[in-house]
Amino acid sequence: MSALLACVAMASRDPLPFDPIDRAAELWAERIGPSDTMAAVTSVMRVQQILLSAVDAALKPHNLTFARYEALVLLSFSRAKKLPMRVMGERLQLHPTSVTNIVDRLQADGLVRRTPHPTDRRATLVEITPDGLERLEQATKSVTAVDFGLVGLDAEGKATLFDLLGRIRSASGDFR
Repeated sequence: MSALLACVAMASRDPLPFDPIDRAAELWAERIGPSDTMAAVTSVMRVQQILLSAVDAALKPHNLTFARYEALVLLSFSRAKKLPMRVMGERLQLHPTSVTNIVDRLQADGLVRRTPHPTDRRATLVEITPDGLERLEQATKSVTAVDFGLVGLDAEGKATLFDLLGRIRSASGDFR
């Protein structure tokens, strides 16, 4: 099934005749108190599930997970098409063990290669291969075809969403 069809199939299952999060918020307000925070967080969590499902479906034919896809994108954006593993972890906001696992899988698939750092013997560089660039290009077509699963918003809505989520991330110490 194509990624687009998978996204449509996910959305076309029989929808509930009501918004369960809205109903939960009503009950929360009646029984516990103000429900705006609970409803917002629950909505974000549900949307995360929807987006992950759409992106996973789009990437599956390319034998990529979102984490591996992000790593390939990061490497492709670097000037030299390679980065130290430590820098990859910082930019992807992942633990070094997770970066190692991602790189191991990408290397096993021939999409990246490890090379010694030219000036720091303790560091290893990860370089995207021509096959990695090709796979990335095809995978990017798939995820953009389904708009990364972010349906229902125009460009202004997406910019507003990014701004709002960025405020939460910044206030939580995700970045300065």
